[in-house]
Amino acid sequence: MKLVGISGSLIGSKTSKVVYEVLMAIKTADPTINIELIDLKDYEVEFVKGTPLSYYNEDTINVVNTIQSADFLVFGTPIYQASITGVLKNLFDHMPIDAFKSKVTAMVTTGGTDKHFLVTEYHLKPILSYLKGVVPVGNVFVQNDDFNEENEIKNTEVSSRIQKLAKEMLLLQKALNKDQE
Repeated sequence: MKLVGISGSLIGSKTSKVVYEVLMAIKTADPTINIELIDLKDYEVEFVKGTPLSYYNEDTINVVNTIQSADFLVFGTPIYQASITGVLKNLFDHMPIDAFKSKVTAMVTTGGTDKHFLVTEYHLKPILSYLKGVVPVGNVFVQNDDFNEENEIKNTEVSSRIQKLAKEMLLLQKALNKDQE
């Protein structure tokens, strides 16, 4: 199976770090899983213009195709102004309506204050569900205070939630794969 993590931020490294931690937790639990991290700050994903994917630049085509080729996914975004980032929303706009059908689509978010934790459930989850993703019950929200100066996660409760999310993702995706056999 192939797991792709997407960090939907153009600046900083906290969101990418949390997505990476989820990828590594899953890889540790099942070493046969192939993992890949897409950090959107490393790509020039063009704005959606309503044209077929083949009309966009190579980065856009590669990112969209990599996501669509994944068996399951974890999306990460910082919360700005009580919403996901524009770059992540733009990426979702490139996806066909059934892009995530029969795929686990997990969510991790970062924010400066705990007031943003509900954005995951009330903004990001509906988008993933609309694209037919199977959204785990668990998700991970990480406040800036949960990181140390080197952007390592210092809060053991956050690390525990990452482990629980990884286990749930594996369980769900394996069950979905078995149903499709």
